[in-house]
Amino acid sequence: MATRKPNVDTSGLNKNTQEYEAQENPNANGVAGTHIVEPVPKFIKAENERAIEGPNNASIVLGRDRPASRLSGYGGTGHTQCGAIDIVVGRATPEATTDEYVDPDFRKDAARIHISQKTDVDENFKLAEGTIGSAKAKSAIALKADGIRIIAREGLKIVTGTDKTNSQGGSIDTNVGVNLIAGNDDSKLQPAPLGQNLIDTFIGMSDLIENLSGIVSTFLSSQQQFNSVAGGHTHVSPFFGSPTVPSVELGAALTKAQMNQTQDCTMGLSNLKSNIASWKQNHLYPSGKCYLCSRYHKLN
Repeated sequence: MATRKPNVDTSGLNKNTQEYEAQENPNANGVAGTHIVEPVPKFIKAENERAIEGPNNASIVLGRDRPASRLSGYGGTGHTQCGAIDIVVGRATPEATTDEYVDPDFRKDAARIHISQKTDVDENFKLAEGTIGSAKAKSAIALKADGIRIIAREGLKIVTGTDKTNSQGGSIDTNVGVNLIAGNDDSKLQPAPLGQNLIDTFIGMSDLIENLSGIVSTFLSSQQQFNSVAGGHTHVSPFFGSPTVPSVELGAALTKAQMNQTQDCTMGLSNLKSNIASWKQNHLYPSGKCYLCSRYHKLN
């Protein structure tokens, strides 16, 4: 538990506080919007900060970049142009106590919207670098909670690379994309495929397979014609030039080969062509039930 520190903001201890309400209405239980007595730690306010604090562990702090103690961040080291707005509920939860004096805690505090003019946002929130890397001394907006929902009644856009310079006046020379990192683990981060390019690739592959099927079918037809001739061929006998009787063994082997080729190869090729056509229809065209691309979402 943190110990008491100097410059603690106690200005909120007035008729709007839990302490006063508990004295005036000891039966208050929070029902129907009444006050309730619950553990609310006391925020350690820096000299340059202005804090709006409610009685239910919720506050808005206007100050300078400060991810932890008053010595932290760019505000703590005396930088200019590092104004910050910290909106937080549930400080130090779930172990919060009324007698505790706390600094901002980006890990333990229940939910936060943090806006800073100059900050190290990835380091402050312990985020994996991904392919984008970690921003240093740049403006940032961070949202953290158990669950975050971004809801749009119409369209929603996530856009990068809109300007040629950043908030510090530095040149932006590369187009940085979007990283979706589950579990804060970027060790297996991979590029997202582009749907139409993926479809074009599969169509090209299926066309090649169909062409190969046609080549095999042509070869099979030629082989069967050759087999028919070879199975019935004869030789000229040295006795008066009479033709010999066709080979019984060769004829039987060729008959069996013809049957196998018809059953296994000809029918197999026919089924392959049918399956390819069905697969293309189901996966590569918008009307298919297993269409590869989203009908709504786009990326580049």
